Amino acid sequence: MESINHEALALDDHEKDLIREYGIVVHYPKGQIIFSEGDTADRIYLIEEGFVKIYRITPDGRRVTVGSMRTSGQLMGLAETLYHGERTCFAGAINDATLVVVRKARFEELLVNHPSIAIKVATTLGVRMREAEAIIQEMVCFQVPGRLAMLLLKMSERAGVETETGTKIGFRLTHEEIACMIGTSRQTVTSLLNIFRQENSIAIEDKEVYILDPDKLSKWIV
Repeated sequence: MESINHEALALDDHEKDLIREYGIVVHYPKGQIIFSEGDTADRIYLIEEGFVKIYRITPDGRRVTVGSMRTSGQLMGLAETLYHGERTCFAGAINDATLVVVRKARFEELLVNHPSIAIKVATTLGVRMREAEAIIQEMVCFQVPGRLAMLLLKMSERAGVETETGTKIGFRLTHEEIACMIGTSRQTVTSLLNIFRQENSIAIEDKEVYILDPDKLSKWIV
């Protein structure tokens, strides 16, 4: 499967400084909803610190994650804001997060004055479209163990911290949150994590997940 280039989404220091000039800094505690489905999309966000999940709520009340996690240095809330629609998803802070919030009019002014950022926004939207296509393919082509293995590998790549034990995923997700991200049940996630642990692909210490053997984990992706 084609690899998504997340480095293309990262803003450089100068670009982030420009965005800060046009917005305000807001702190969101872990679990805080940043925007909700149905909200008017009148602002964009630059993530300074932390991780944000994008999700929808099904008619029966289940949370289903759509798209990938948004991480520090990335923009979010772009597409709906640019055409001034309504939010179709929820965004929530996975851990304590700090964001720069820029109102739509100010953001449009920023894009006019600084075309390099406009190009970066276009690149971001293009990469995320490809990412959405890849997620659909994963759901169709891979069984649940493969989807879980791929999620763990992606999280370790994007938020991994190297330790003596292995690559620690740099934030905690509940089994329910992981289930929402790969389209399965909490019980299935718990069972599969135990299998991965028994085969020494991963370790779990104090609710922290460590990737011990990426190659062994990759073999589940079939």
